[in-house]
Amino acid sequence: MRGLAAAPAASNVPTLASFGHDPWWLVLVKVLIIFLFLMLGTLFMIWAERKVLGRMQQRPGPNRAGKFGLLQSLMDGIKLPLKEDIVPRTVDKVLFWLAPAIAAIPAFIGFAVIPWGPIVSIAGHRTPLQLTDLPVAVLLILAMSSMGVYGIVLAGWSSRSPYPLLGALRSSAQVISYEIAMGLAFVPVFLYAGSLSTSQIVAAQIHGAEFHFFGYIWHWPSWYAILLLPSFLIYLITMVGETNRLPFDLPEGEGEIVAGHMTEYSSLKFALFYLAEYVNMFTVSALATTLFLGGWRAPWPLSVWPTFDDGWWPVLWFLCKVAVLMFVFLWLRGSLPRIRYDQLMRLGWKVLIPSALAWTLIVATARVYRQQGASPAVYIIGGGIIAVLLALLWRWESAPQRAERLAAESAEARVAAGEEPAPGPAFPTPPMDLPHYHGIGIATSMPVLAGVADDEAKEGYHA
Repeated sequence: MRGLAAAPAASNVPTLASFGHDPWWLVLVKVLIIFLFLMLGTLFMIWAERKVLGRMQQRPGPNRAGKFGLLQSLMDGIKLPLKEDIVPRTVDKVLFWLAPAIAAIPAFIGFAVIPWGPIVSIAGHRTPLQLTDLPVAVLLILAMSSMGVYGIVLAGWSSRSPYPLLGALRSSAQVISYEIAMGLAFVPVFLYAGSLSTSQIVAAQIHGAEFHFFGYIWHWPSWYAILLLPSFLIYLITMVGETNRLPFDLPEGEGEIVAGHMTEYSSLKFALFYLAEYVNMFTVSALATTLFLGGWRAPWPLSVWPTFDDGWWPVLWFLCKVAVLMFVFLWLRGSLPRIRYDQLMRLGWKVLIPSALAWTLIVATARVYRQQGASPAVYIIGGGIIAVLLALLWRWESAPQRAERLAAESAEARVAAGEEPAPGPAFPTPPMDLPHYHGIGIATSMPVLAGVADDEAKEGYHA
């Protein structure tokens, strides 16, 4: 009896030993392909974002430059570096010029350890579709995302202006808050995969446990997005916070701090910040695909045929998964408003980090008991205890809100019954019946018109 979902040939699945053997020209080709993909992908995503938001808001979006407006982003990319580069006099010029590069370069480096597909043949050389891999490849991506915020902080500090400095401080606090939760969301993945290598994590998601159905060998879901759903949901939230996208774009809140750390930037330097944001979106989406969505593996039911996980087909599956996650960014921007900064911090420190810690402890405990052959009753009892603790925590957290709501309802009931007068407005507002609203007492503040009688002046002033 043969299984439908057979794994691809072992020689096609990359391992750490598969890297470091490429000739120099092949390494340069891979670097060039990654660079072009991120640059062209940024242009396409800017166009797609404007079209998707236009569709959501019932307007056409770009539709003039090129077919369907596809060349609009390219024209904007050419125009922006040609604009006048204005540098304020008081800035720290060295850091002011370096900050955009510090923000953009780490975003490109993080993509170097993302696997695109299995081992293929290129010009007679068998090579994995990945630039390189490391035993701690995921930590490299986290380190690069942390380095990118230095560009934002230095941009705000070197601008010597209050609004850029506020945006830089917001960004640093946001990265600290959400990167802790992001790192904790990765820990269950490392426990299940047994490695921090991106290629090994993809290989660990090839197949789940076997079961027989109608005479065939099938496999349970193996994507960590299903097996470790809380980790996946936490990561989805933190990746939006890491990239400063709506509804978490507080460092660039144009309604509050103009443009945040980019307020004093223009021309090419502003374009580099813009590029870094979209490249970071691609990086975190590709990382989510690698860690939680099976990487370059074909989705079910295509995965039951080994042909779709061999050759160049996996590149298509990888790009489709990344495109779906990129669409989530656009969907959120068109659907959700920007939250307040206190809500942003409360979500990170009081919800995401405790949830990630609790889930990590649950997964670690379950792994230990599973390896020791424990009874399933342990999981049931442990899950019940955790559910009760979470319910008590939620009730304790929501107690002040419930008390406030009950007090408001009681006050409304007393007002409706005539027991006490209606309360005034929640915020102090000026009374609308002040004398000067009716023109009383304005004679002393009227302008004195030379050569005009008092009565004529009053009539003209009121007119």
